Amino acid sequence: MAGEHWKAAPEAQDFPAAESYLSLLVGHVKAARLAKALRKEDTLQHYAAKDILRAARLPLLGPDDPEVANDLDKVKAGQKLSPVLLAQGIPLWVADGYHRICASYHIDEKALVPCRMVARQPES
Repeated sequence: MAGEHWKAAPEAQDFPAAESYLSLLVGHVKAARLAKALRKEDTLQHYAAKDILRAARLPLLGPDDPEVANDLDKVKAGQKLSPVLLAQGIPLWVADGYHRICASYHIDEKALVPCRMVARQPES
């Protein structure tokens, strides 16, 4: 199952999902700005899943987690996963793709995860 299992660009539904999550952290106006910046960013950066999880201070979810299992099944069926969306800061925010990061780790812990990343404004 290891090998290239990523799409070249995020799916359209990833951006509203990212905005919804980010609105919990910074409110609707700032979340909308971050989501807009993620849409405009066209460069993919690549990082190891373990490094993303460490920077985001998130635990690795097991392959039995329902959403991780769903992503693993997609890859087994030959479908590619959407790159993840990140907001850079301390900690790193995984705006969309946490389960895909975990699934990728379980497929090949050394594989790099494609990410769209934007800097977030320092919180005041």
